[in-house]
Amino acid sequence: MKTIVSLEGLEFKAYHGFYDEERKSGNRFVCNVHVELKSFDSLDDNIHDTVNYEEVYAIVEEEMKKTCKLIETVAYNIIERIKLLDNVTGANVKLIKLNPPLVGIAAQAVVEMKY
Repeated sequence: MKTIVSLEGLEFKAYHGFYDEERKSGNRFVCNVHVELKSFDSLDDNIHDTVNYEEVYAIVEEEMKKTCKLIETVAYNIIERIKLLDNVTGANVKLIKLNPPLVGIAAQAVVEMKY
């Protein structure tokens, strides 16, 4: 049985961006994380048979606090750390930068990585 545990709509103010001004003023970001489990057969209702989404949230929060030029780097760092959690066989991280500073109007810039 395939089991996916997801956290969606995680919102952060962070300072990622290629340009100095972006790293000074910051921007709003949204992150969606989907984690695939090896299996889930917890007859005893045990958290150790799944992934603790508090741990997943903590990983995302910690990586969002580390300023990077590229949101691709942030997504990569999140997924690399999620891969190390017990019971994980796959993950999908979608990182959204709201209202990226472009010449025209853009609602968001999005990077999605899967493992």
